[in-house]
Amino acid sequence: MWISKQSRQLAFSHAQLESVILERTAELQILSQRFLKVQDDERRRLARDLHDSTGQTLAALKISISFLAEKCEQDSSTLGLVSEVVALTDQAAEEIRTMSYLLHPPLLDEAGFACAAEWYVEGFAKRSGTNITLNLATDRERLPVTTEVALFRVLQESLTNVHRHSGATQVSVSFQRQSETAVLEVRDFGRGIPLERLARLHETTAETGVGLAGMRERLHELKGRLEIGSDGHGTIVRAIVPVPVTTVPQSTTARLAQPEECEPVGLPSQTNT
Repeated sequence: MWISKQSRQLAFSHAQLESVILERTAELQILSQRFLKVQDDERRRLARDLHDSTGQTLAALKISISFLAEKCEQDSSTLGLVSEVVALTDQAAEEIRTMSYLLHPPLLDEAGFACAAEWYVEGFAKRSGTNITLNLATDRERLPVTTEVALFRVLQESLTNVHRHSGATQVSVSFQRQSETAVLEVRDFGRGIPLERLARLHETTAETGVGLAGMRERLHELKGRLEIGSDGHGTIVRAIVPVPVTTVPQSTTARLAQPEECEPVGLPSQTNT
C-alpha cells in the first residue's frame, strides 16, 4: 500500500514536471520567434537608414568635393589629394550600399526569394571566390512574405557556414517548388562534418550554435523542417517548408545572374569583402 501511494505521488510529480517543461518550452519558442521577427524588422530599418541617410550624406559629400576639385585645378598636389578623397568617398558609398542590401535586399520585397537568391549568391561567389552553381525553379510565383524571408536567411547562414567551415570551392544551391512544399538545398563539396559533431547538430542544444538554432526556429514557425546530412564528400543543408497548393513548376539549371528579369537598376556590385 505504501509503495503504491509513493508511486502515485512520483507519477503525479513527474506529470507536473512534464507539464512545466512543455509550458516553458512553448514560451521559449514564442520568445525566439518574436526575437527573429524583431531582428528582421531591425535589419530592414537599418538597411533603409543606411541607404537613405548615410548614403545621401556621402552623395552630398562627393558633390562638395567635386566643387572643391574645380577650385584646385591649378594646384596639382592639392588636386591629387582631392581625387583620392573622391575615390575613398565612392568606395565608402559602395560599401554602405552593399551592407544595406545584405541586411535586407530590396529584391526580397520587390521580386521575391528567387531573384534575391540569385543576386545574393552571385555576390557571395565574388566575395568568397567560391564557384557556385544555381538551380532555381522557373516559376517566379511569390511565396508568403514570412516564408521568403525565412528561406533567404537560411541561404545566408548556410553559405556563411560553408565559407567558414567546409573548405569547399564548389557549392550548389537549388530551390524547387513542388506541389505542396518549397525546398531550398545548399550542398558543398568540402571536408564534411565529423559524425560526432553531426550527431550533436541534430540535437536541440546550445552546441548547435545560434545560426543553426535560428534557421530551425524560422522553419518551425512555418511548420517546416531543416535537414542536415554530411559525409566525406561534403555537407547538404535542406530547408523544407509547406506552401499553398499550386501546379508543379518546371525547373532549369542556370549559371549565376543569367535571368535578366531579376536585374533591377541600382543593385550594388558586391565586389567588396
